[in-house]
Amino acid sequence: MRKNIFFVSLFILLVLIGARLGFSENKNKNHDQLYKQVELFSETLAIIQNEYVDETKTKDLIYGALKGILSSLDAHSQFMDPPTYDELKVDTEGKFGGLGIEITIKDGLLTVITPIEDTPAWKAGIKANDHIVKINDELTREMSLTDAVRKMRGKTGEVVNLTVL
Repeated sequence: MRKNIFFVSLFILLVLIGARLGFSENKNKNHDQLYKQVELFSETLAIIQNEYVDETKTKDLIYGALKGILSSLDAHSQFMDPPTYDELKVDTEGKFGGLGIEITIKDGLLTVITPIEDTPAWKAGIKANDHIVKINDELTREMSLTDAVRKMRGKTGEVVNLTVL
């Protein structure tokens, strides 16, 4: 009986060790792939810095790459440099100067994600998925999210006119 328990325990131990080694090997392969891709990025960056006809700034190149990476995910993902992010944080904490809406760019259109209950936007009848086509008579078609936020931000009581479809 003890012999059987020993062999069963030994078998379980060997299976666990084998599984652990298999997971580690797979994890190492994933890390190796990631490092190869990061190395490709780094080499490309070095070539651009050394060979490109005009002077480049490393920070601008990296930020541009990050913008490309995130925009390739979906229409809602975007990279923001620290000053833009800080400004957007201020804006969203105040819900865009009291309008009471959360917005995004969807299919190239400034789109309401949701109006906040009991705010001016809510009371004006703005609904989720409404498209804001003008802010104070300025078309929003080519406007960035950051620019739209800036134009909608204002002091308490300041009038902001939105044209919504």
